[in-house]
Amino acid sequence: MRIVISEFISLDGVVQAPGGPQEDTDGGFAHGGWSHPFFDPETIGGSINEAMSTTDALLFGRRTWQTMAAAWPERSDDPFAEQMNSIRKYVVSNTLGEPDLTWANSTLVPGTDVLDWARRQRETEGGDLSVVGSATLARTLLSADLVDELRLMVMPVLLGGGKSIFPTDGVQRTFELTSTVIAKTGVHVATYRRAAPASA
Repeated sequence: MRIVISEFISLDGVVQAPGGPQEDTDGGFAHGGWSHPFFDPETIGGSINEAMSTTDALLFGRRTWQTMAAAWPERSDDPFAEQMNSIRKYVVSNTLGEPDLTWANSTLVPGTDVLDWARRQRETEGGDLSVVGSATLARTLLSADLVDELRLMVMPVLLGGGKSIFPTDGVQRTFELTSTVIAKTGVHVATYRRAAPASA
């Protein structure tokens, strides 16, 4: 399986709370819901549908999983809901227990085991294991060089600070641009794959 990270991201690299005001206010973040003015159903929606067509399972951090679990089971009128509710879901947490996993087809991955678990998934057959949101988890996977692809929906806004997915460890990691499209709202939808190591 490939590990693929998909993010709504600002020009200054912030991924925090794109969906709503109360999604994540850590650090006094006051711009929750910032992605909505730039969402273009045709281009961005098409990109999300394309990504889901190759996704076998979703991998979440605790906060993102809880936000999704509170919303998707109730969206019976959303054509995307059936796929979200039926697909395999993994949630990384050291605080949740199995009884907390009320969203259908959710499985707990202990936070202390996530890197070994992710390495095992990449050695198995299957489609993509997609990480959505989950900034801390995404940064952890990038830091461990376990990410095969980045799907970034870069929105034309500066947020002035907030959570990022990018490591700050001083290590250079090279990716190759494999596709790009510009939405009519100015969003740059770009897909990057991990570059192959240079030959000696």
